[in-house]
Amino acid sequence: MEIVLTLVFSSVLLIFMVYPSMKIVEFCETKFEISDRMYNISTVVLTIVLSLIVGAGLYYL
Repeated sequence: MEIVLTLVFSSVLLIFMVYPSMKIVEFCETKFEISDRMYNISTVVLTIVLSLIVGAGLYYL
């Protein structure tokens, strides 16, 4: 049941975590050379990871 509630919280946060993940990847792009394909993949993966972290934090706090 804990996993289901964490995933429910995370699914809502997917929309809100796109902007911070784009900003993080843009910051990394200034430090490293990143292709467009890698930029898109990094943004999607970072969005999912951030939403899971915040969703777990909402459940356990």
